[in-house]
Amino acid sequence: MKSLQRRLFFAFTLIMAITLAGLAIVLGQTFPIMQDQELKSEAEAIARHLDEMGIAMDHREQEELTERMAADHAGVAPVRFLRLIVIAFMAAFIVTIIVFHRLTERYIRPIDLVTDTTMELAKGNYSARAGWTAPGIQLGLVTAVNALARNLQEMESIRETEAERLETLIANMGSGLLMIGRNSEISMANSFFLNQVGQKEDGLIGNPYKAAGLPEALVTLIDTVSVREKPVTEQIDIGTDTGNLTVAVYSAPVIDKHGGWLGIVVVMHDISELIRLERVRKDFVANVSHELRTPVTSIRGFSETLMDGAIKDEEATMQFLEIIHGESERLEMLIEDLLDLSKIEKEGYTLRLKTVNVQDVIERSIHSVSGRLKNREMSIQSDCPPELSVKADPERLVQVLVNLLSNAISYSKPGTPIKVTATATEGMASISVTDRGIGIPADELPRLFERFYRVDRARSRDSGGTGLGLSIVKHLVDLHSGTISVESEPGIGTTFTVHIPLSDV
Repeated sequence: MKSLQRRLFFAFTLIMAITLAGLAIVLGQTFPIMQDQELKSEAEAIARHLDEMGIAMDHREQEELTERMAADHAGVAPVRFLRLIVIAFMAAFIVTIIVFHRLTERYIRPIDLVTDTTMELAKGNYSARAGWTAPGIQLGLVTAVNALARNLQEMESIRETEAERLETLIANMGSGLLMIGRNSEISMANSFFLNQVGQKEDGLIGNPYKAAGLPEALVTLIDTVSVREKPVTEQIDIGTDTGNLTVAVYSAPVIDKHGGWLGIVVVMHDISELIRLERVRKDFVANVSHELRTPVTSIRGFSETLMDGAIKDEEATMQFLEIIHGESERLEMLIEDLLDLSKIEKEGYTLRLKTVNVQDVIERSIHSVSGRLKNREMSIQSDCPPELSVKADPERLVQVLVNLLSNAISYSKPGTPIKVTATATEGMASISVTDRGIGIPADELPRLFERFYRVDRARSRDSGGTGLGLSIVKHLVDLHSGTISVESEPGIGTTFTVHIPLSDV
């Protein structure tokens, strides 16, 4: 598309050329008449002059004189005249073109620049500017258009920034988000939602939600919102490759300010961990109640028996008092373990970390359980490099090993050995406690470190355990920035391995 300045310049040049050419033609046509009149005038002047000199000329002689003068000047005067006309017209044409070009350059070119700039802005190129700085009334128009372009560029930059922030927020939010358009097709789904339902983005976006392979419970919920046109909140279970998820789903219609239907938004939050923690809490309360009820019931029952007259029987009294004493010790152990666990789990609890020799910790732990070893005629074999050191709280590390050794003693046959080994690999010290006990079934291993969880409830209660030992061990190892693992085979034995960071020294 040609610019306005160029079109006006071409049009003006063409008009000027046609006008000057027309004038030249008109002048060329009138020149012979003017020349004849001039020659007649000259012939008459010569005749009068001769008449004054006494030489008379008649009319025929004057005509012959005029014709002879016209013949003498034939082709001379017209050429000069035409040359003069052409030079004058060319000079006028050039001057006019120069003046008009200056005028169009000053007043029309800014309009072309503004037009080109607005066309670029309409295409979305907000970096376009009209390059004009000459003073004049047109400068205001150029300045206004450039200011508009700058504002649009800033608005576009802000819009892109906000869109990027929104996209980042949606992609990284801790809940699944699904958007369904007014035509029932899925328009957006963030990565969290895709992971929850086990789908890929290509299989969802653009497809109707009923044909996208969404969980049936979720499709039913969306249908309910579509019919009721009101928000709905439900808790549903979703099956995945890794197991079942329990999610809280909030779904609501999207309606504009004029009441028009825009679609449906679905927000899913994974509450599987909350459900699990709630179950653990309920189990914990039930287990604590049960564990406390048993010794309290025994103490109360035997004390009431003594109060009813059994105290007069010295032998029965001693037997009952021994039972009461044993149950009170068990109750005390349970309360101490609960307090220990509560203290360890308390926010802000810190360990007194320092360089600790692993062999010293193992020897102290073995000494702490030596009485139980003697009663069950068992022994502990220790294999630890003398120079092996870790960064740990020595008292808490001893508590970890004592718990593991106590369990090994309780769940092993009398007379069987227990082995404690320590090695260093990849910046970590690995301390293993291996027994030849009853072992643990594979399906029981994931819940082994839960509070009050027992594989063999009858035997663990008879052994005097509270069911909190391994839970305390797990928390203490975590506080040391370490890990604990277990390997077991029923009827053969169990190996607990604690991994603690090595000392920097």
